[in-house]
Amino acid sequence: WAQAVLTQPSSLSGSLGQRVSITCSGSSGNIGTRDVSWYQQIPGSGLRTIIYGNSSRPSGVPDRFSGSRSGNTATLRIRSLQPEDEADYFCGSADYSSEIAVFGSGTTLTVLG
Repeated sequence: WAQAVLTQPSSLSGSLGQRVSITCSGSSGNIGTRDVSWYQQIPGSGLRTIIYGNSSRPSGVPDRFSGSRSGNTATLRIRSLQPEDEADYFCGSADYSSEIAVFGSGTTLTVLG
């Protein structure tokens, strides 16, 4: 995993059925000019891409997940939280000048039942 360049909250919690937002802050040299992807990692499993191109969802990802970008900040929104949403979430982008991938250090989402 590359060095964390993007800034995410380290942890976040929400209740079942609630909506939560995870932010990812960067700069004009990455998020401001390059697309953002979001990844989900459930403990014991590999990374799953849940958002790419700022707001697109791969097939099979529920539409409860949505992404957006405004300026140098990207946001992942999860509505109607479910127990299976409890996971680590990482954002990723690229450096404008080098095209090297840059990532956040991850946000641990806890779903309260």
